Amino acid sequence: MLACSEDQPGEGRPPAVLQVLPALGSGGAERGTVELAAALTAAGWNAVVASSGGPLERDIARAGATHLTLPLASKNPLVMRRNGAALARAIRELDIDIVHARSRAPAWSAWSAAKATGRHFVTTFHNAYGQDLAYGAGSALKRRYNSVMARGERVIAISDFVADHAAAVYGVGSDRLRTIPRGVDLAIFDPRRVGGERIATLARQWRLPDGMPTVMLPARLTRWKGGLDLIGAIAALGRRDLCCILVGADQHHGFRRELEAAIARSGLAGLFRIVEHCADMPAAYMLADVVVSASTDPEGFGRVIVEAQAMGRPVVATDHGGARETILPGETGWLVPPRDPSALAAAIGAALACDAAERSVLARRARAHIAAQFTTRAMCARTIAVYEELLFPAAGEPVGEFAPPLAHAQ
Repeated sequence: MLACSEDQPGEGRPPAVLQVLPALGSGGAERGTVELAAALTAAGWNAVVASSGGPLERDIARAGATHLTLPLASKNPLVMRRNGAALARAIRELDIDIVHARSRAPAWSAWSAAKATGRHFVTTFHNAYGQDLAYGAGSALKRRYNSVMARGERVIAISDFVADHAAAVYGVGSDRLRTIPRGVDLAIFDPRRVGGERIATLARQWRLPDGMPTVMLPARLTRWKGGLDLIGAIAALGRRDLCCILVGADQHHGFRRELEAAIARSGLAGLFRIVEHCADMPAAYMLADVVVSASTDPEGFGRVIVEAQAMGRPVVATDHGGARETILPGETGWLVPPRDPSALAAAIGAALACDAAERSVLARRARAHIAAQFTTRAMCARTIAVYEELLFPAAGEPVGEFAPPLAHAQ
């Protein structure tokens, strides 16, 4: 076992951050974890990620960070307690300065470990947890479970929508609350860097007809992502000269069959493709004439909306949650009421009606908007600045709950 060093950041060793999340799948929180780990190592910090593993684990290694495998996806109280003890040991052995929790179940383990070791504790609200449970039976227990995300010395919200929720429901004050939107890597999501062969390869794999306008909804196959509303919208649009693609894994067993049944009932069987995995989303966006985000409930941020705009694609999204902060209506896309297939159909029709010159103007505006507001570089820099608030506070500034500045509990 490694001994816990008494060296402080800047006094013989770099600062070290442990990010904690359930698993390393393909979601926005997971991708953000990888991006931040890479930014930390590039800045000379030590980056550690704890999770139950997953496809992005190899990207953690490529970033020069360390991965700890623990059953952090479990909500079993006994497993969570063991995870807390394991994290505390790792914190001491690896000289961790900041523990950053990104999801609720592992956050309880991370919070207990940070408290036991006297390290700083940071959380990220990735959505408005419990937004539909503000009233009714069981809501108090649910809010208690969610409340761990409000216990950070700094609480990061991924949008103003989420920040307002954290303040109103969980009482997070402005002294601790920081809004840091997710970002997109403009070196990856750059239409100029996507060659024709990449686009043609996907078109062949997905059996897309030549010359037809394409409407794409990239989202997990789960009810609240709005796939059924898109089917209703295409039926209401009444056009047969287009192709619709649903891109995303089936999150709930049997929902794909429900989507297929709805497509068949609407007489749209020849118009839809369901693709459960795509390893080249920049090329996928280039295939789309319109990208749709039809979530029936508010998204905390809406990564697809930002990625599509970075690729210069017209976007239609439901008018709530983070989408209101990432689309400029009438300039980079359209906002429509949720659960309204008719309104969704009208917006898709308007987007498809844009001529080449109008699409070119929209593409320039969209990419400039994302470059100014929502880049990975800015997201990582602002997160590291939050860490520095805790590690290097100004004279007289209050320090964290668990530790004096730059000191480890022994």
